[in-house]
Amino acid sequence: MRTRVISTVILCSAATTALVACGGADTSGSEPSRSPTLSPSTTAPASPTTSAPDAGAKKAVPTFVGMGLQSAQDKAQETGFAILTSHDALGRGRLQAFDRNWKVCSQSVPAGTKVATTTMLDFGAVKTGEACPAKDEQAPAKADGTMPDFKGKSVKAARGALDADTSVDVRDVGGTNRFVFLGSNWKVCSQTPAAGTKLTGRPVTFRAVKFGESCP
Repeated sequence: MRTRVISTVILCSAATTALVACGGADTSGSEPSRSPTLSPSTTAPASPTTSAPDAGAKKAVPTFVGMGLQSAQDKAQETGFAILTSHDALGRGRLQAFDRNWKVCSQSVPAGTKVATTTMLDFGAVKTGEACPAKDEQAPAKADGTMPDFKGKSVKAARGALDADTSVDVRDVGGTNRFVFLGSNWKVCSQTPAAGTKLTGRPVTFRAVKFGESCP
């Protein structure tokens, strides 16, 4: 009988210890995490939207002539004019690849004129070491089947005015038979066929020298 009482006491004690151990455990982290949800009466905040520029807004066009091309473009954008383009004021068809190397000689909209900020501004420019022409030179108009007069124009501009299918031969007449690589650096001295001749698909020949050189 005594042995059974002791066993019972031992079993009860072990059970009590287990219950205490279980009851004393930290269960605060046992609940699964839940993502916060919006209550039915709560609405999600609207995402920010960017309003389109007011096409009717008008501003006075600043003075850009005399500025570096890059500075002129920056100033135009700061003023609200974002649609910008530029061209070679000497009519040679050169690209303004590095705007800091060019300066503004003319602007398509006169300074002080109030226009919509969606108006395109076109800057006529030359390289910083060049003098601005008295009059802005435009590239030759597209040939309409008749050979234009390209004398004094750049080879690149002359090529651009002809139909893309036209066969063109360019020859250096400066005396050294140089290869004409960059057409915007060469000017036409003479041409075949002559100005006013119907082209009808015939080949074209330009005799040229570099700008700064005299035609023979």
